[in-house]
Amino acid sequence: MKIAILGFGTVGSGVYEIAKNLKNIEVKKVLEKDLNKINIATDNYDEIINDKEIELVVECMGGLHPAYEFIMQALKSKKSVVSANKAVIAKYLDEFLQAAKENNVEFRFEASVGGGIPCLAGIQKIRRVENIDKFYGIFNGTSNFILDNMYRFENEFFTTLKTAQELGYAEADPSADIDGYDVTNKVIISSALAYDGFIKNEFPCFTMRNITKEDILYFKKKGLIAKYIGEATTVGDEYEASVMLNLFPTNALEGNVLSNYNIVTVQSHTMGEVKFYGQGAGKLPTANAIIQDILDIQANISFNPISIEKKYSYSAKLFKHRYVVRSNEELKGEFDKIEKDGNNFYHYTKEITQVDLLKVIEGKDCLVTKLSEVLV
Repeated sequence: MKIAILGFGTVGSGVYEIAKNLKNIEVKKVLEKDLNKINIATDNYDEIINDKEIELVVECMGGLHPAYEFIMQALKSKKSVVSANKAVIAKYLDEFLQAAKENNVEFRFEASVGGGIPCLAGIQKIRRVENIDKFYGIFNGTSNFILDNMYRFENEFFTTLKTAQELGYAEADPSADIDGYDVTNKVIISSALAYDGFIKNEFPCFTMRNITKEDILYFKKKGLIAKYIGEATTVGDEYEASVMLNLFPTNALEGNVLSNYNIVTVQSHTMGEVKFYGQGAGKLPTANAIIQDILDIQANISFNPISIEKKYSYSAKLFKHRYVVRSNEELKGEFDKIEKDGNNFYHYTKEITQVDLLKVIEGKDCLVTKLSEVLV
């Protein structure tokens, strides 16, 4: 199969590196502004679109535009597309799947969630047998690197963020990772496969940028460790989802996920909890997942046909959870307990809905953490 790669950065070059060692994949063109990067580079996308030998396009550009336009153009030109671009997939998945269907080609995106971890394939395999009750996990390696280092070395947040940037784990603008936009996109994509529906970005997403060394030390004394978690579940035609810091006991699996690793848990009736663990990002792990999609398309392998026809509405009242809310003043309301540590007040809520939680923190500068169900 002859393919083209759009973008020759970290992931694109990784795809090329793996593909050149495979007999049944040939990279014919690479879309790249710098024509000196590789001898098969072109800066003219029409050369790829009009080349009938190229059957598949790998989109490694990132961002919404022109990635959206290039993907749609490829699909309409009857070329299959594989992408790791969670931002564009989370926004336009319905359009991509429809265009692929209309043109009898494939749109695959395993690498968009969990990097090299085959968690989307796992969701599809479980889903073809039974409904999925819920999924949750550490979906972002940068946020986990920061929290892990803060816990183990007792550093401040922004000191650890700077270290993550120096090591290449965090971008110069880290907002997608630490404010939850990246995890939100991955929850939307995972939900599409888990629940056969394309949910919107309308559920709570709490930043992790206001967690401090003092918070980490306080939770540590309590035998707890904070992890940045995305999760979703459905009941009937309603769904509930969130992105926020969760508190786990230090002996929980999630509590022992170190550095920039990810772990995703999928829960169903007959399987119980299945956990997918591994490198959630990086050049070769992500490229490997892309190559796996290419090989599946070539071999006409589909774990479960993707359908996103179901319509779900967001509800903030489906479930009740316990939370710990930290502020620099004592909040009013009914709490199980309030503890003062230094200048901070830690408010332990009763089991409340997301609606009630939002009322507790409305207009206040707070750190919001959810007590993991492992602790209940």
